[in-house]
Amino acid sequence: MLPSDIDPESRCRLPIVKREDLDAEGQNAYDMHTDPKGGTIRGLKGPGGIGLHSSKLAHIQRPVGKYLRFESGHSPRVRETAILISARESNSRFEWAAHEPQALKDGVPRETIDAIKYRKPLDGLDPVDAIIVQLGRETFGARKVSSETYAKALKQFGVKGLIDLVALMGNYAATAALLTVFDMQLDEGETHILPLP
Repeated sequence: MLPSDIDPESRCRLPIVKREDLDAEGQNAYDMHTDPKGGTIRGLKGPGGIGLHSSKLAHIQRPVGKYLRFESGHSPRVRETAILISARESNSRFEWAAHEPQALKDGVPRETIDAIKYRKPLDGLDPVDAIIVQLGRETFGARKVSSETYAKALKQFGVKGLIDLVALMGNYAATAALLTVFDMQLDEGETHILPLP
């Protein structure tokens, strides 16, 4: 049973944008989001569909997101670990449901996923995974990154790599905010796999 303010087709508080209602820039963004070879994980039923309601923003955000996810030089494993810690710290069930399966495909170990998901200690994790998770916990949870965590992250990723990693995490935190405000629901039959506090 969906909340009364949720559109049953879009599964959020906004209807799905129709391509013909968009200007040329918006139609270009629409096409990028629905492209089966390079679109988003969730197509129009997710943050991509929400963003199209501000077509100029969608148009300029898409290349930034693409760069941060696929072109910044981070491995898929690093990328998905960063996305998961951002989703966890934002308590974004929708992002988590989309990215836990992707993280497994991209080689993130189950023990790393569970440490993030259940907020477990990081002892025994791969050191790179542990740095990413600790950085995310301090950034979004404590709202202060310790000198020790910063030094480890800087040594591991270098200046450019660390900037891109933090920007990726921030991008997913911003997406989580959109999903929260517009109350994005999981697909029918999909279960909540992220426990909330």
